[in-house]
Amino acid sequence: MKIAVLGGTGLIGSQVVKILGAGGHEAVPLSPSNGVDLLSGAGVTDALAGADVVLNLTNSPTFDEAALSFFRTSMDNLLTAAARQGVRHAVVLSIVGADLVPELDYYRAKVLQEDLLRSGPVPYSIVRVTQFFEFVDSVLKWTADADTVRLPATLVQPMASAEVAQAVADVSVGTPLLGTREHAGPEVFALDELGRVTLGHRGDKRTVITDDTAGMFAAAKGAALIAKEGTVIAKMSYREWLAR
Repeated sequence: MKIAVLGGTGLIGSQVVKILGAGGHEAVPLSPSNGVDLLSGAGVTDALAGADVVLNLTNSPTFDEAALSFFRTSMDNLLTAAARQGVRHAVVLSIVGADLVPELDYYRAKVLQEDLLRSGPVPYSIVRVTQFFEFVDSVLKWTADADTVRLPATLVQPMASAEVAQAVADVSVGTPLLGTREHAGPEVFALDELGRVTLGHRGDKRTVITDDTAGMFAAAKGAALIAKEGTVIAKMSYREWLAR
């Protein structure tokens, strides 16, 4: 099976390409570095020639309102090219609970991306996942100074990027879901607790202060970002991942 992987050189995309290749599929990583720009549309139609499946793992460069324009334009270009080339399955990666946090521009943009895929001309699958373990450091930096890290007590259920990649790869080689499959990590943390676990493991002496107004995730309330019924639960725990 030939599978075109847009965003195929990123954190998830590069792992998906390796998984698919090991499974005997022709996984082709596509990015601006090899002349395929989903935002401008340059090279996309030619790159999808002969593809059975296309994965869209590209991401907006910002988390603000500009993300809405990014996903609208990139999805329009993707679906037009995929329909023209007769691609039989389009897959996007999205976020568990994206529709439950409309206060965040980025989450509204991901919901828009999903809606465009659902209403498009190509059979589709949406893989929703929770936050990646690999992004915890970035979250800590958003509201940190030399002595403290301020984090809300927002509930999160993160997972390893390797398991995200496996989930995407599995869906991509199957029959289009014509719907959504959700994946989440095996443990629920309050984000401030997750910060303390992370700093403690690394011997970082900064103090985590619970601040329910701090950072992007402060907008997520209650169980918005937590696994719902029917979610596929990943295996690797956060502490196991830290130990590696």
